[in-house]
Amino acid sequence: MKILFVAGGSAATVFALAPLATAARGAGHEVVMAAVGDIVPVVAGVGLPAVSMTSSPIRDFIYRDRDGAPVTPPTDPEDQPAFTGRWFGRMAAATLGPLTDLAHDWRPDLVVGGTMMYAAGLLARQLGVPYVRHAWDAVEATRIDPGGEEELRPELKRLGLSGLPTPDLFIDVCPPSLRPPDATPAHPMACRPANTQRALEPWMYTRGERPRVCVTAGSRVANDDGTAYLREAYEFLRDLALDVTALDAEVVIAAPESVAADLRAEMPGVRAGWVPLDVVLRTCDLLVGHAGGVTTLTAMYAGVPQLMLPQWGILGPPTRRLAAYGAGIALHPGEADRARVAESCRALLTRPSYTERAEALAREISEMPPPAELVGVLEKL
Repeated sequence: MKILFVAGGSAATVFALAPLATAARGAGHEVVMAAVGDIVPVVAGVGLPAVSMTSSPIRDFIYRDRDGAPVTPPTDPEDQPAFTGRWFGRMAAATLGPLTDLAHDWRPDLVVGGTMMYAAGLLARQLGVPYVRHAWDAVEATRIDPGGEEELRPELKRLGLSGLPTPDLFIDVCPPSLRPPDATPAHPMACRPANTQRALEPWMYTRGERPRVCVTAGSRVANDDGTAYLREAYEFLRDLALDVTALDAEVVIAAPESVAADLRAEMPGVRAGWVPLDVVLRTCDLLVGHAGGVTTLTAMYAGVPQLMLPQWGILGPPTRRLAAYGAGIALHPGEADRARVAESCRALLTRPSYTERAEALAREISEMPPPAELVGVLEKL
């Protein structure tokens, strides 16, 4: 069987799909993963055949409309889900043609698309093959999809569709305890960490004498390329790391190597750079970060409590559910001053209940069907 996996414009979207794609390849199926051009090396880095579906980076779809006119993201969290759907819709419109060309030369029997990769569903319907929607994380798309549908009206009309295609199978990696009561019916699958690796150093897989805190703002962080949203991510990471270094803890900053030297120079004694989170988080007592969906799931898998500071509206509901479960604390914009961050970190490090709940969540994930089991479900489609 030939399976086309469609990732997105960030490393996280690749890491989310990689476990199932790797399992399918290990079972003898042919697999190709398509992604935005500058993310193709990430696909190759996790050991999968990679194809570029556009040379445009993710920021082009976020900050520009189809005609290239500037677009300003909304600041109101209530407006952000629909806006997110629209820019994912623009990405789908731009990539459907290249994906169609790919399918002409390498015809897939099945198309698997990440949560908001709407082009996957459109391509599958165009080809007449099954479409699988694969959740990237615990973020529900209920309020995001209408924006994507609105943006894709021309493409939907051309394909004779009245709305976004309904998947033949929805795979959800959200632990059952954190799924909303009205969540879309899905086949569960245990999340499995996947990230690009590097040569391990002993500190990465051993614990020190002090509590270890990992700080991250994801993979798209830069302080010198002139891109506003990458600089904002860097400033968020820097400020957060400075807050955490005030604690009596060992601090690890998970960040691209391009910014690590500056962070190490400003904060002597911290470990900063690209680290394999699947290894390092198992030695950590706390994760502090931007509440990115795949990063958050990796910490759940490792049984690590989290301090989550979501910077975007779509991350609010899943972070609140995790906090309500008792495995973390969520501080939303306007709440995360230095005193609140320090207070929250101390609570998460000293109150056993947070670690106990995080470990309970990890056990729940371990009992979900593994990716290898889902390969058989794909074969039946």
